[in-house]
Amino acid sequence: MRYAREDGSHEMVPRYRPVMRALSRRDALLLLGRFGAGAALSVGFPTLAGAQTAKPLRVVVLGAGVAGLSAAYELQRAGHEPIVLEARDRVGGRVWTLRGGDRIRHMGLEDQTVGFDGGLYLNAGAARIPSHHEHILGYCRELDVPLEVMVNSSRSAWLYDQARPEAARVRQRQVMNDLRGALSELMEKAIARGSLDQQLDSDTRKQLAEFLKSYGDLGDAHDYRGSTRAGLLKPPGATANEAPTALPPLTLRQLLDSPSINMVLFEENILMQATMLQPVGGMDRIPAAMANALRVPPVLNAEVREIRRRGDGVRVVWRDRESGAESGADADRAIVTIPLPILARIPADFSPGTAAAIARVRLSESVKVAFQSPPFWEAEQIYGGISFTGGDTRLVWYPSGTFMKPRQVLIAAYASRAQGRSLTARPIAEQIAIARASVDRLHPGHGADLAGGVAVNWSRVPFSEGPWLEWDDDGNDMAAVKVLDDRDGPFLFAGSHLSHYSGHWQEGAILSAKRAVSLVLQENVR
Repeated sequence: MRYAREDGSHEMVPRYRPVMRALSRRDALLLLGRFGAGAALSVGFPTLAGAQTAKPLRVVVLGAGVAGLSAAYELQRAGHEPIVLEARDRVGGRVWTLRGGDRIRHMGLEDQTVGFDGGLYLNAGAARIPSHHEHILGYCRELDVPLEVMVNSSRSAWLYDQARPEAARVRQRQVMNDLRGALSELMEKAIARGSLDQQLDSDTRKQLAEFLKSYGDLGDAHDYRGSTRAGLLKPPGATANEAPTALPPLTLRQLLDSPSINMVLFEENILMQATMLQPVGGMDRIPAAMANALRVPPVLNAEVREIRRRGDGVRVVWRDRESGAESGADADRAIVTIPLPILARIPADFSPGTAAAIARVRLSESVKVAFQSPPFWEAEQIYGGISFTGGDTRLVWYPSGTFMKPRQVLIAAYASRAQGRSLTARPIAEQIAIARASVDRLHPGHGADLAGGVAVNWSRVPFSEGPWLEWDDDGNDMAAVKVLDDRDGPFLFAGSHLSHYSGHWQEGAILSAKRAVSLVLQENVR
């Protein structure tokens, strides 16, 4: 199974075939179990909320991240009685928005207090929603969570190689268009030499040549000598005679020498294409709305201590992290969304195969470093988007939704995997200093504008201990997915880590949660 990363390009939009015959209730539930409620809705099947069940079930949901909240919301809509237990003092899990005065606690590192001005925030975890993620967008629509455009890509942003300080930063528009022009010229020369005569007939060669001239902005001689698409050395003037002048083009060798050249494909990834969206005021508006829609609010600061079988059902014991008091709840079923490395340490009556699958999992690493700053990047015509810098910090991510405000929040580092591990190995103060220096190299002289730096190291965030799963590396075993997809008696498992999104996207959390709920409903059909 392959899954989506920020540098990947794998399309994972399911395709559904409308079913014209009438469906029995059980048929509908089986389809829901395979595809999730949102998929059924898209072709006219009954939703989970409309499923008729033999009796209300009491289901304990472990974890109030997006998967847990989604499971509880769908159970409630189907007439059941969910109780949600959350070890943190907030809902949302890895959907975590930081504002001025918030405290960042890490295991083994000093606490940080966020010093952003009022109205500013950092989405420390999930930060964007693709326009084809219909399940999360459906919740936003249903729960009245207002959205705005999130500028995920800007061609005014830079490509830069931190490993070569002498190298010039280059606008993404220049790299994209000079590369397209250079490759179009090469293809046109191949056509002119007859190199494609065996592959293409005469009419197709002629049509392709005409297209390449437009596609690459080639000259009359079918060569590439630069294009205003790539940027302007001189902008248009006040009179009709003051025409714009294109930047001198980069050579193909110069373009290919850049280690960040592949990032020109960033916005071609189906998961990164415009239009990207974000909730107004912070990503945590979504889990807050989901929690507010529950008749029984999630129990916060409830650290699960035991997960046991009791007859055909379950018993869960938890400790209140504030008072230290222990409590227990009996339920017919449990939907477990606790991060797997944490779950592995909780005494539980899982089957040996399930327990072994949980124990084998290793989460990845991710670090974000952000500052409050005056928007100096706007003077460089950058409004949103990402500059790719390489090195341990990887990128600089410019804010959306706060254009032209005197103070904004700039993400100066967002590193994962090897780069994330490298940053996490350093003290927080050093992580912040490295991120500041990266911004200063990219935007000379502006490192001093950055204030109130904070760093979020996800492997050290309590009750998360990592951002997502990379199933094809880090020693993980894909066989664990199949084991955890199957129910284990009264226990069902959910979370984006079990979906094809592999922990990277809220959409996967919702799909997995709806699948778990559908499995509960299947066994309880009248």
